Amino acid sequence: MDKNFLEEAHPKAFEPAVLIVNIILSIIGAIIGLQILTTLGVTPNTSIIGVLVAIALSRIPGQWFAKYRSIHRQNLVQSNISSATFGAANSLLLPIGIPYLLGRPDLVIPMLIGATMGMLIDLAMLYWFFDSRVFPGKAAWPPGVAAAEAIYAGDEGGKRAKFLVLGTIIGIIGSYFKVSMSALGVAFIGNVWALAMFGVGLLLRGYSKVLFGLDINKLYIPHGMMIGAGLVAGIQIIAILLKGRKGASESADALSSSDYTRDEKEVTRGLLRGFGLYIAAALILAMVGGLYAEMPAWQLLFWAVFGAVSCILAEFIVGLSAMHAGWFPAFATALIFLVLGIAFGFPAPALALLVGFVASGGPAFADAGYDLKAGWILRGGGRNRQFELEGRWQQILAGLVGLAVAWIMVTFFHDVYFRQDLFPPVDRVYVATIKAGVDATIVKNLVLWAIPGALIQALGGSERQLGIMLATGLLILNPLAGYAVLAGIIIRILVLKLVGKDAETPMTILAAGFIAGDALYGFFNSVLKAKWK
Repeated sequence: MDKNFLEEAHPKAFEPAVLIVNIILSIIGAIIGLQILTTLGVTPNTSIIGVLVAIALSRIPGQWFAKYRSIHRQNLVQSNISSATFGAANSLLLPIGIPYLLGRPDLVIPMLIGATMGMLIDLAMLYWFFDSRVFPGKAAWPPGVAAAEAIYAGDEGGKRAKFLVLGTIIGIIGSYFKVSMSALGVAFIGNVWALAMFGVGLLLRGYSKVLFGLDINKLYIPHGMMIGAGLVAGIQIIAILLKGRKGASESADALSSSDYTRDEKEVTRGLLRGFGLYIAAALILAMVGGLYAEMPAWQLLFWAVFGAVSCILAEFIVGLSAMHAGWFPAFATALIFLVLGIAFGFPAPALALLVGFVASGGPAFADAGYDLKAGWILRGGGRNRQFELEGRWQQILAGLVGLAVAWIMVTFFHDVYFRQDLFPPVDRVYVATIKAGVDATIVKNLVLWAIPGALIQALGGSERQLGIMLATGLLILNPLAGYAVLAGIIIRILVLKLVGKDAETPMTILAAGFIAGDALYGFFNSVLKAKWK
C-alpha cells in the first residue's frame, strides 16, 4: 500500500499512456450510457468496468502497460469512464430530449449549451466541496468504496482479494435472484440512522396502496417531503459554513486541526462562486433560448434566480443522498422544481429549459463524489494533504476528458437516437407534466407535506440527514431494496455486537463486493437487454 500512496508525484491525467486509454474508454462509456438510458431508462455504473480494464492492462507485459500497476492510474481510468457514461446520458442527452419532445427542436442547441454549463458548474462545485464538513471524504459514498476496494484487491491480493471476490460472487448471485445487493452492501457502510430512514421510505412507497389505500407518488407527497427536507438541508449547510467561519476567525490553526482538506471558508467561496456561475449560465441560457421574447424582464430575472437556486438545492439533495446511500433521485428532484416552475407560471419553453438545466448537474455531482471517494481512500484518506489535493485535481481532469468526449458524442449523434424515437423515458414524463400543468391540489400537497419533511430533517440534524433520506426512499419504487437495507442494518448491528470492531474491515470489503457484483450484473444485464430490445 505504501509504495502506491507515497509516490513522489501523482500520475497525470494528460500522460499519453493515460490519455489515450481514457479517450477510448470515454467513447465506449458514452455509447453505453446513451444506449441503455434510451432503451431502459437507467444509466449503468461503469466505474467497476473501468477498474477491471485498468487492472487487465496492468497485467499485459511491456513497459508501457506496466504504468497501470499504479493504483492511482487505475483510479484515473475509473474516474474517466464513469464521467463519460453519466455525462453523455444524464447530463446531456436527457436535457436536450425535453424541448425536442415538446415540439421545439429549435431549443435543442440552446439546451445543449445550458446543460453543458450546468454539468461543468456542478463538477466544479463538487471539487470545491469534497472532503469538507458538508461533504466529507470519510462519509459513506458506497460505490466509491466498492471501486477503491476493487483496485486494492487487484493490487494486493491476499485476504482482501478473497473477501472482495466472495462478496462479488454473492452480489452477482443475489442480483440474479432479484435481491438488491447494492442496498444490502450500503447497509454495511453508511450511517445507520440515515439508511434506516431510507429503508423505511422505500417500504412506505412500495406498500402505500396496501397501507393507506392511495398512491402517495401520484399525490406528490414524496416530492413535498423532499422540498421541505431540501430547504432545511440548505439552511443546515449554510449554518455549518457560518459556524465554521466564526470558529476559523477565533483559531488560526482551524484547518490544521481539522479532519478535512477543505475548510468552511473555501466551501463558502465555492458556494458563492457556484451561485454566481449558475445565475450567469441561466441568463445565457435564457438569451440563447429566446426566453426574453416569452417573458417580461422581471419574470426572466426571477426565472434565472429560481433556476440557480434550484440547481444548488438539487445538487445538495442528490449529493447528500448519493453520499449516504449510494442512490440518488435525480429524475424526481428535477421534477420537483419543474412542478414549482409550473406553479410560478413560467411558459412552456421556459419550463423545458428549466427542468433540463436542473437535471444536467445532479448526476455529475454524485458520480464525481463516488470517484473522488475512491481516490481519497487510495491516497490514504487525506493524511498527506498535498498528495490528496494533487490527486483529486488529476481525477477532475480525467473526468473532464470523459465529459468532453461525451459532449462530442451527444452533439454529433443525438439526432440518430431522436429520429428513431429513442428518448430517455423520463423526458416524456417531464413533457407530459409541462403540457398538463399542475392543479391547486398538487400545490397544496407539496406545501402540506413539506412541513413534516422539514421537521424530520431538522430533528435529525445535518449529520444524519433523516428528512432527505426518508424522502429519497419515498421517491424510489423498490420495496425489495427497502427490505435489503433494513436486513443489512440488523445483520451489521448483530455482527458488530457479537464479534466486535474487528469485523468492520471484512464487512466493508464484503459490502464493496456486494455493490460491485450488483453493478457488474446490472451492467451486463442492461447491455444484453439494450442489444436485443
